[in-house]
Amino acid sequence: MKKLNEKKIIRIMNKKKIRSEDVEIFKLGNEQCAVCVDTLVESTDIPKGSKLSEISRKSIISGLSDFAAKGIIPKFCIVSLTLPKNISEKQVKELSKGFSNACNEFKIQLLGGDTNQGKEISIHVVLFGNLKNLIKRNGGKVGDIICTTGPFGYTSSALEIIMKKRKSKKFFSTKAKNLFFKPKPRLKFGHECVNYITSSIDSSDGLSSCLNELSNQSKKKFTIIKIPTNNDVIKFAENNKISLNKLVFDGGEEFELVFTVMPKNLKKIHVLAKKNKISIFEIGYVSKGKGVFFDGDDDSYEIKDNGWQHFR
Repeated sequence: MKKLNEKKIIRIMNKKKIRSEDVEIFKLGNEQCAVCVDTLVESTDIPKGSKLSEISRKSIISGLSDFAAKGIIPKFCIVSLTLPKNISEKQVKELSKGFSNACNEFKIQLLGGDTNQGKEISIHVVLFGNLKNLIKRNGGKVGDIICTTGPFGYTSSALEIIMKKRKSKKFFSTKAKNLFFKPKPRLKFGHECVNYITSSIDSSDGLSSCLNELSNQSKKKFTIIKIPTNNDVIKFAENNKISLNKLVFDGGEEFELVFTVMPKNLKKIHVLAKKNKISIFEIGYVSKGKGVFFDGDDDSYEIKDNGWQHFR
């Protein structure tokens, strides 16, 4: 029997050949609306020692980041909780605190939800919003510049430090853990760039997955000429003898945007990024062909989809 993976399961459920978007669009009267759902499960998504308030906040951030990649502003959310029988009142208050903090931070109204009993904590968040324009994944054009809204490698470094006790300086460890536990979705930036970006995706599943998804959807070749990271990540990888490419391309949980933009709109993107205190990394370009490849001064190779995928 052929082993199932996440994408195969989605194709069966959707009866589609490919997974197109993480956000669904529908009409309610004359209003164009958007909805997305995300699930966080204790055994696969919550490292030991995590604060539950940070985890519940992050469960909402996951959906917000998908909205950011589409240029959509969220309005409402619904939260469904599965909790173990032995959960304490203190833990429930911590979860509630995280939901409230996220909703207040991003001006979302929590409508309600459902509570159930199970073997472990599981959080299901449904977000609703409205829109006029939409950034899709299939709009990359020949000549477009490939960009990210920030550096990669910190969140996977944080997991290496937490799970495998890797050595690092205190400042780097604190920075990496903060980026992992307290991510900031690029919500306002994504909305303001909706008319300038040709294709976009949220990076939570890993940079290699995002680049391959955009390349496949746009039916174009993506060539990467710069690895989007900083010197402290490079040093951490060297000191711990970890593959830098694995940290940067295959980690996930960054909640940055990976997008393509026409050269004539790059200046506008940088102006909006500066306004939102975001660092733009120009990492490559789009051309005819297919696949994702790195082409540097000293090395060249194919970048395969090795990001996060359930059932892999």
